[in-house]
Amino acid sequence: MATENAFKDMKDGISSVLIDTTRTAGQISNEDLAFHRSSNPSVISLLEQQNTRLLQLARRLTRTATSGTDVSAPQLFNIDSVEDNWKGIVDVFDNLLEKADACLDEYTGVIRRLSPTLEEKIKKAAPLAGKQRPSQAYRTQNIAKPQLLFAKVPTNDDSTPFKPLLRSKPHAVTPLEESLTPVPSEDGSTQHKHPYETEIKRSQYLAATYVKSDPIPYLPYESTKATLVDTLEAVVSMVQELRLAKEIAVDLEHHDEHSYIGLVSLMQISTRDKDWIVDTLKPWRQELQILNEVFADPKILKIFHGAFMDMIWLQRDFGLYVVGLFDTFHASRSLGYPKNSLAYLLKHFAGFDAAKQYQMADWRVRPLPEEMFNYARSDTHFLLYIYDNLRNELIEKSDSSQPDGNLIEVVLNNSKEETLQRYERPLYDPQRGLGTMGWYNMLCRTPALFSREQFAVFRAVHQWRDEIARQEDESLHHIMPKHVLYSIAREMPLDMPSLLGCSHPMSNIFQKRKKDLLGVIKNAKMVGATGPEMKDLMQTVYPVYVDRIKSNGARQAVAKSAIVKEEQQAPQASSRSDLLARADNSNFWGSTIRSLGDFSRLHLHDESLRLFLPLPQLTAEIFEDHKAKQTAALEVPTTDPSSRAEHQYTKDRKSKEDDIFVVKRAGGSHKRKAADQSNTPESSSPNADDEMADVADKEIDEMDISPTAGNANQQIEADRELQRTAEEKHQRRLEKKRLKKEKLLLQAEGVAANQEPGEVEAFDYANAPSLLHAPRENANSMEGGVNPYNKSRDIPKGMRKTKREVGGKSLTFKG
Repeated sequence: MATENAFKDMKDGISSVLIDTTRTAGQISNEDLAFHRSSNPSVISLLEQQNTRLLQLARRLTRTATSGTDVSAPQLFNIDSVEDNWKGIVDVFDNLLEKADACLDEYTGVIRRLSPTLEEKIKKAAPLAGKQRPSQAYRTQNIAKPQLLFAKVPTNDDSTPFKPLLRSKPHAVTPLEESLTPVPSEDGSTQHKHPYETEIKRSQYLAATYVKSDPIPYLPYESTKATLVDTLEAVVSMVQELRLAKEIAVDLEHHDEHSYIGLVSLMQISTRDKDWIVDTLKPWRQELQILNEVFADPKILKIFHGAFMDMIWLQRDFGLYVVGLFDTFHASRSLGYPKNSLAYLLKHFAGFDAAKQYQMADWRVRPLPEEMFNYARSDTHFLLYIYDNLRNELIEKSDSSQPDGNLIEVVLNNSKEETLQRYERPLYDPQRGLGTMGWYNMLCRTPALFSREQFAVFRAVHQWRDEIARQEDESLHHIMPKHVLYSIAREMPLDMPSLLGCSHPMSNIFQKRKKDLLGVIKNAKMVGATGPEMKDLMQTVYPVYVDRIKSNGARQAVAKSAIVKEEQQAPQASSRSDLLARADNSNFWGSTIRSLGDFSRLHLHDESLRLFLPLPQLTAEIFEDHKAKQTAALEVPTTDPSSRAEHQYTKDRKSKEDDIFVVKRAGGSHKRKAADQSNTPESSSPNADDEMADVADKEIDEMDISPTAGNANQQIEADRELQRTAEEKHQRRLEKKRLKKEKLLLQAEGVAANQEPGEVEAFDYANAPSLLHAPRENANSMEGGVNPYNKSRDIPKGMRKTKREVGGKSLTFKG
């Protein structure tokens, strides 16, 4: 009995704490957190501390709950990993609930606990669940770095220009030696150009790419299997089969969590009849250059999806280059699909649901689990069939009469631009912060306003993080997440407890080097007291940043023009960007922005600035109708210069009467008829007077005053005529009001306007039946009485009054 009471007391205590916690969490809506962050900077550190505390608590709870079980604890490094590993968290809770149910059943006597001997026999007979169950913890595994076993270990501190890894050049138009010759770059340094640049520009797609044909069905996914390529002999055998294909599908799986520059961990290749999965983490990985015999062959079409980064990774890791690319991402985008992801295309064309939970998995895991192996295979198994359907749809919807109307040509040109990309080493500029890894780009994407000391600490810690990531060959995010970097810059901790308090989560590398980091912060804060202001340095670097954007955009424009020149012998229609640059008026903004050419300084060629719309300073001149202005300039008036327009107003009139003028009505289009108002028939009837007054007023209102030609005396005479007309109109209106007033007085006395007095009997209000006390039994009939509420019976009912909800508060718990 005592045990039951103790359990009840514990349960009530836990329930009370949970209810209080839930009620407190519901006081502030999750949607309001962004507002509180921006309005009160002190809230940011508090929220981050609570997020870190809750994340650590969740990590400890999951590890404790899964210890001694077959369920693997999900890896919770940050808030994003909670969402990515949500299914693994659900598995942990399911396991706990199952244990709780079993314990409760055993406690209540529903089931009996097995004897130790029988339980041991069952465990030996049943297979281990961990080997049969698909694991959800494939991301960021704690495994040895495979790049340390490569024949050429990557170095992250090399500042020399990247030289292509090519040892031979199949399908060459320009010899290899000439392709690898260094050339000067725009910033004065030397670099190596794209070794297959000439071959890509001169390549021609096969005629079958432009012809509509029936899609070739894919082989059944369930009854076929992919071939694992993990030896050099298997690579040679695969290349021999690929040479016979007309189209191949290719995809890559990349890992960048535990590598500074990243590494390609897997390559998938498919033909119409077969699938291959290539292990690219072998020490002989650069021997995969033999694939250039297929990848650089313009007679073999290579199908990728979203190949923007794939082209960079192939060059960097293997020395592979693609000639003859068709990117299905550009095809789906040109066709206006609601989504452009590969998962959407797989579902749309093949009805296949891709297991996208493995998209961010750790592809370094070896041996590769079956679930990840199947997911990798699905990326290319259906891709050729998707290409067939997209090609046919592009051809059907093309309209060569419109600019960029040939959709298949647009997709192929965009694909060629992707293959012309060139890998460059990620250099670090500590002074100006330029480059993909620099602090300037980071501040542009996540702006913040720092003081001198904070800005100095931010740059120093940013540089320290980059140096440690290069030394340890780890990603920047793994060494120190971005929000921790901003938190350290804001707080500027000068002691170890303060540093640890604003540095969550903390990696093992960070933990080992925390003393060095504290010294960097102290030194940076001291130097920053006399250092540059953040806005001043940002403004100084901005011109250089824009020049680099301009050079990149110019390089892309030159590459695109070269592609068009190589492909099209005869002159064709200009591209859409050229048409926009020469347009007189914007199709969207009209004449507000007369030409985009005035804003060439903004370098709209760069992809990052294409969505930016430059608005000039708003002045009255911008909103003028330039076409109407040009038309008016061509139509020279033929009237006498001494004549005045109808809307002109002269201030040289001395009499008050001359100030009266009439402007043509906006909607008036009728001309006044040539009839003398003195001949208007008169009538003794007030109604007739009213009608004649209305007609006269309407004629005056709709009068069209034409510009008077002649001398000044004629103009003055015309103005006086207008004045007299206005006075007549005023007198006529006064007469109309007087007649109406007399008519109302006669009606009040019981005499009509056109009848003699006494012909109409006055209404007897004293003997009239009461509306308020009408008989209720005959209230609905016309004979028995009148119900004044009859008309309100069919009025629609209003909506019932409901209790107004208070935003951010929950009504679940009422106390």
